[in-house]
Amino acid sequence: MPTEDEMTVTERRKYLKKMKPLYLKAERSEQSRMLTEMEQITGLHRKSLIRLLHASTLERKKREKGRGRTYGLAVEQAILVVWESLDYICAERLTPALLSTAEHLARFGVLHLSQEVEEHLAKLSEATVTRILRKYRSRKQRLPQPGPARANQVRQPVPMTRIPWDTTEPGHFEVDLVQHSGESSEGIYAFTLQLVDVATGWSERVAILGKGQQAMEGGFRSMLSRLPFAVKELHPDNGSEFFNNHLVRFWGEAITGLKLSRSRPYQKNDNRFVEQKNDTLVRQYFGTLRLETPEQVRAMNVLYEKMWLYYNFFQPVLHLQEKSYQGDKVIRHWDQAQTPYQRLIVTGILGNEQLARLHSLYAQINPLALRKEIYGLLATLWELSYVTTSVA
Repeated sequence: MPTEDEMTVTERRKYLKKMKPLYLKAERSEQSRMLTEMEQITGLHRKSLIRLLHASTLERKKREKGRGRTYGLAVEQAILVVWESLDYICAERLTPALLSTAEHLARFGVLHLSQEVEEHLAKLSEATVTRILRKYRSRKQRLPQPGPARANQVRQPVPMTRIPWDTTEPGHFEVDLVQHSGESSEGIYAFTLQLVDVATGWSERVAILGKGQQAMEGGFRSMLSRLPFAVKELHPDNGSEFFNNHLVRFWGEAITGLKLSRSRPYQKNDNRFVEQKNDTLVRQYFGTLRLETPEQVRAMNVLYEKMWLYYNFFQPVLHLQEKSYQGDKVIRHWDQAQTPYQRLIVTGILGNEQLARLHSLYAQINPLALRKEIYGLLATLWELSYVTTSVA
């Protein structure tokens, strides 16, 4: 093996390739001088240099026949037994311990060692051990691995789909959970549970502390008590906070005939309507604040009560009316913007009592004053959050 000052074989060949044209053109006396200089630089014998410089090429030839096996099968098997007994450690750690561990195992009758095998194990290099182990490493499992995670049995019968964009019947809701953990997800913190109706754009939000069964059920009950029309389909993602025995039981008891569907794993666009509202009606309000106290959750729900009125009664939304394709390009046409309240009235699904209630609410609300109230409540919540953070 060359030292730091010695040339490698490849470096010698590169050097000789540059010197060869000069050497062949030089006079005899000059060639002698050049050979002396090349001897000193490359460390090769003079006759070897002459042979190389007069060769047809200086390219290195690939080995046509591999080197014979130096260590027999018995040595390889001994290495594998020692390797297994030491839990398949790397060659760097295994090589120094080969002989001593093999001798130790031989005392238990696990391994039979001949004198020849012992001699080979004593002089094996790390590179040779690495080369031997490479053939077997992919077949060895250092630690037993658990089997595949048991699938969520509650989720299995629920079909994976998405609510069509051209749904016209109110009651088909996408649902999602937005966390308010700030920069750390440790401990218990607030979540926003949000429902969005695909047909009308009607949206509902409620803040909950944690995402346990009681908090989730309480949040759904709160939104159902405020919702002016029935839920016919609920479409969450695959989170266990939505698919567990408690919530499936709750929805079965609360609403007869409810259809459950779910998004495909890692396909956020299957919940595209609620994901959009997560950004505009939740994250843009609270940013990256960490909200974690009951007082903050109560303040969030007071704010959401006002936002429920403002966005459903006074904020017009667009609805996709037509979608076509020109090659890879998608052409979208939108209808005239209307508020969720207007879209809901047009469907004609509301009873007289609900219709009168919504008309009365609409008539009593001053949207400008309501907007100012929302921003005032938001400022109060921010102040409460900063006070809580500074105390902590």
